[in-house]
Amino acid sequence: MSKKSNKSEQLSDFLSPRYWPTWLGFGVIWLAAQLPFPVQIRIGQGMGWLSYRFARERRRICRTNIALCFPELDAQAQARLVRETFISNGIGVMEVAMAWCRSPEVFRKRVTVSGLENLQAAARDGKGILLVCAHFTTLEFAGSLLSLFHKMDVTYRPHKNPLFETLMFRARQRLYGAVIDRGDVRLALRSLQQGHTVWYAPDQDYGPRHSVFVDFFGVPAATITATGRFASFNKSAVIFFSHYRNAENSGYHLDFSAPLQDYPSGDDTADAIRINGVIEAAIRQHPEQYLWLHKRFKTQAEGKTASPYRRSPQRRREPE
Repeated sequence: MSKKSNKSEQLSDFLSPRYWPTWLGFGVIWLAAQLPFPVQIRIGQGMGWLSYRFARERRRICRTNIALCFPELDAQAQARLVRETFISNGIGVMEVAMAWCRSPEVFRKRVTVSGLENLQAAARDGKGILLVCAHFTTLEFAGSLLSLFHKMDVTYRPHKNPLFETLMFRARQRLYGAVIDRGDVRLALRSLQQGHTVWYAPDQDYGPRHSVFVDFFGVPAATITATGRFASFNKSAVIFFSHYRNAENSGYHLDFSAPLQDYPSGDDTADAIRINGVIEAAIRQHPEQYLWLHKRFKTQAEGKTASPYRRSPQRRREPE
């Protein structure tokens, strides 16, 4: 669904019985967002534990990623990181509810910020800012918190359910200047040309098209080259935005790097290596808060048979 159709849809268009389950689900999301913060964290931890116990396929993907990216960890440490990842992901689900259904002002006292001066100085140049980010479990809530300090436009992937898409779009539209379908490249470039800050996450596997194969945690990964092209369009500053939930789950820290120097270089491979290096360094700060449930290494230069997620011919019972 395009941005235009989201604007034109009225909620009264979604009253037929086939949308009732979606209304019920979003009602649960809204109610969860009204709970006290410590209760929300505990519920999120519980959801994470349940998903760890029962989402066997996602657990297998997570274990594969952790084994590939942290070979220096022994089996026990890897298993602990997998469990912690699921717990963090469960909290992240609750944080989505908080981002969509509460004012970020409610959580201002729980936020600390560093590097905001980098963002403000780059904004004064008027050439736009490409705010590069990674898919941490705090992603949605961090964007909400960022709206307290700086206005930005965001890119996103539309949802197939038209009612959920409309509700999600409206929730984000409340927080951000523009909500841009990630396929609408022209609109994203126009935002940069107008001097806006555009949120952009290049750390997932989008297939071989417009990608180069460079290392991510020492493992070849299809890495999109659009980051450099976006930045070069209006000579926009490229700033990395990292965000973490603190160790005791009581608050959040947002950090903005200095603008990347000599980027883009004009060499797609070198630029992809650099961006992956920045993202990797950020992940290593709190690896359990990264979305390891995604098949980051699904696309390989050798084809589907080289995917590390393929099951062996003789399927064995996964250890608990």
